[in-house]
Amino acid sequence: MQDLFKSRDVLKVGKKEYVIFRLDVLEKAGLTKLSKLPYSIRVVLEAALRQCNDREITQNDVKNIASWTPKGARPGIPFLPARVVMQDFTGVPAVVDLASMRSAVARLGDDPKKINPLVPVDLVIDHSAQVDFFASVDAVNRNAEVEFQRNRERYEFLKWGQKAFSNFRVVPPMTGIVHQVNLENLAEVVMSKEETRQTSEAISVLFPDTVVGTDSHTTMINGLGVVGWGVGGIEAEAVMLGQPMDMLLPDVIGFRLFGKLKEGVTATDLVLTVTQMLRKKGVVDKFVEFHGEGLNNMSLTDRATIANMAPEYGATMGYFPVDEETLRYMRLTGRPEEVVDRTEAYMRAQGLFRETNSPEPEFSDTLELDLASVVPSMAGPKRPQDRVALSHMKDAFRKALTAPIKDRGYDLSGEALNREANFGTNGGTLKMKHGAVVIAAITSCTNTSNPSVLIAAGLVAKKAVEKGLNVKPYVKTSLAPGSLVVTEYLKSAGLLEPLSKLGFNVVAYGCTTCIGNSGPLPGEVAKAVTGGDLIASAVISGNRNFEGRVHPLVKANYLASPPLVVAYALAGTVDIDLDNEPLGTDKNNQPVYLKDLWPSQQEVNEAIEANVKAEMFKAKYADVFSGSDMWKEIKVKEGDLFEWRDDSTYIHHPPYFQTLTLDVPTIQPIQDARVLGIFGDSITTDHISPAGNIAADSPAGKFLQEHGVQPKDFNQYGTRRGNDLVMARGTFANIRLKNVMVAPKEGNWTKHQPSGEVMSIFDTAMKYKEIGISSVVLAGKEYGTGSSRDWAAKGPMLQGVKAVIAESFERIHRSNLVGMGVLPLRFAQGQNAESLGLDGSEVISIEGLNDQVKPQSEVTVKAKKPGGEVVEFKATVLLNTDVEVNYYRNGGILHTVLRNLVK
Repeated sequence: MQDLFKSRDVLKVGKKEYVIFRLDVLEKAGLTKLSKLPYSIRVVLEAALRQCNDREITQNDVKNIASWTPKGARPGIPFLPARVVMQDFTGVPAVVDLASMRSAVARLGDDPKKINPLVPVDLVIDHSAQVDFFASVDAVNRNAEVEFQRNRERYEFLKWGQKAFSNFRVVPPMTGIVHQVNLENLAEVVMSKEETRQTSEAISVLFPDTVVGTDSHTTMINGLGVVGWGVGGIEAEAVMLGQPMDMLLPDVIGFRLFGKLKEGVTATDLVLTVTQMLRKKGVVDKFVEFHGEGLNNMSLTDRATIANMAPEYGATMGYFPVDEETLRYMRLTGRPEEVVDRTEAYMRAQGLFRETNSPEPEFSDTLELDLASVVPSMAGPKRPQDRVALSHMKDAFRKALTAPIKDRGYDLSGEALNREANFGTNGGTLKMKHGAVVIAAITSCTNTSNPSVLIAAGLVAKKAVEKGLNVKPYVKTSLAPGSLVVTEYLKSAGLLEPLSKLGFNVVAYGCTTCIGNSGPLPGEVAKAVTGGDLIASAVISGNRNFEGRVHPLVKANYLASPPLVVAYALAGTVDIDLDNEPLGTDKNNQPVYLKDLWPSQQEVNEAIEANVKAEMFKAKYADVFSGSDMWKEIKVKEGDLFEWRDDSTYIHHPPYFQTLTLDVPTIQPIQDARVLGIFGDSITTDHISPAGNIAADSPAGKFLQEHGVQPKDFNQYGTRRGNDLVMARGTFANIRLKNVMVAPKEGNWTKHQPSGEVMSIFDTAMKYKEIGISSVVLAGKEYGTGSSRDWAAKGPMLQGVKAVIAESFERIHRSNLVGMGVLPLRFAQGQNAESLGLDGSEVISIEGLNDQVKPQSEVTVKAKKPGGEVVEFKATVLLNTDVEVNYYRNGGILHTVLRNLVK
């Protein structure tokens, strides 16, 4: 490591000495005022200071970060994090890309081993477990067996990667959810790296743990004081290969918390409130940093719950500085005392440790929340930021039934509002109506990392069992803990059994329902929902409830705390006022209300204190990389180059680098392109590249059947992400996608031009590609919200999309488009496809694109209508920095990195 600012120093911790790069040297040089910088900016500054080499990271970059002011200039800066985390849905295609790059390097006559992670990479297999079996003691084992059968080829590929690449570890299936495993075990908060000097004497360098992950909820780790966020796989791969991330120096929004949560209010209620507030504020591309006296009474798991949902409120991250609570949690989760000690010593030495009397940093803008004002809440039925107070749920659901589609309603009227279905039970029938809860799932990292809400769910179940209540027979129940530790403390507290008695048996240790791996509904339930054309509901403790994500037959999806998931499973409907209507009747036929089951905070705290122990974390994470016997039995062929198979429907050699040359192309105007789709606001990456069910009659389903895969073996889109032939066909395949060009028809449809024929989007795109015509997509606000899904950029690129023109973009998706060589353009303020009178029949040309294009410059778009009329308008090129312009010129990030490595 170079030391261009003469900041290198020695820090003694106990009997050991470490090298650190002191931030206060910059203050002494007059370059910054550390106490005024937000803590998150201080960490970004340290990364630049320590890694400054005047090549990828220059002295001017360090000065730019050091001179951050609340309202100052926002230049482009490099950020090279210390490590990368991945889950398997995003990790498999990332490893496919690395394997493909190795093949390209070999083809170009160079050493394929040049393609190898330079920073530590951990991949946690957590997204492949599906809830096929539930409400039985053996559900978890049976689901695991099916998981290994379905995904064996993917797991063989990951095992090959584990052996072929150094710096790459895999956490096997059935261990937990990536973000919870990261929070409880992988993250070090302060890392130590051995540095060998010229004298061959080794000394360790200390520095803050920083991370990017290929899942948007990587931000959960911000609750532990670790700076990190979600990126697309392509960006993560560039980081692995030593390429700093290029980003604008961000605004930092200060979120002051004060007061204390009232009795009966959970961390989930708090995070849904925070999400609504910040989404309304508008924090896309910004850091949010939490501060104030409210932190003094807030557990680390509550902080992690808030940090987890940064993608839902739109921020790059939601950061909590390191303090005494951080150290307490590190000890609780079994981190070695040496790691805890060095964390405290380093963070204090660098001015990165928050104390009650620490000076408040300066922020770009602020907002605040009195914790005492938070009330029990849900969010839905279609977006996580649409919070509904629990007391208003019944009214809100009924309003949604009649609200227009454009207002996130269901547009029902007349007799349709009163539709019913008969569900057959043992010895009788039950009436199912709109709002019937057919899925109740305690799932997802947001809440399963937090003992307070899981213990509360167990106590609600315990009291319900004691009163003789039962879950409605049409509800598919499941409990998918985020780590093996959860089961241990629920068992220790005597709460696993009552949960199981209500059908909340452990089904898997993974993401399951929240990602769309909810599995099939029982036949009689599916028949009732479809036969009655019901607006069926799911209540899940996840963070995502986008349309078409949880289950194709479930149209109303609500996010809720785990104890409320149990309550709604008992009620069997969301069309209920839980404040005033009973959940059911007890053994004496007396009504039982939610308040009769809800535990006090004292009950919850006592159960946590007595049953959540450090020994549990130490035991369950002692051998975290070994895996089960099923994992150990998987054998693979080793080698530096992967042997691609043409007959594989899981792993396919992608086309991105197969014809790559070392010559850098020039930037060209986009001429005479066709409109592939016109979409409204809040189009998510789930709409663009769904993760769940593959329909048999979809282009992807037909392709799989043509290659000998039966529908029962389709698995999900997420598991097929290693095969570009499937995923290109699955792009824009969400069953709830609304394309204005074919309204009111929903799904994977568009209008081919000039014929006017309604066809699948994939087939239409291929027709254009066959005759050399490019495509563009037009969209509204917040295009690409949701998961950090690089296939939402790869898929359109493979379909021939050259540009997306939207009113605004979510951060990760805009970056992913640039990373794949697809141009993001922003309409002028107040303009969109509708205001300009565009209907998709136009031929689109984008002028002003050439090698002289500047970041955020303006281009002219000309839309020629069939009759010859031309609609001309301006759009902003959302290439934010010169580095991004270079990525676009090269055709993407990885093309740039690959050319540089080989050159």
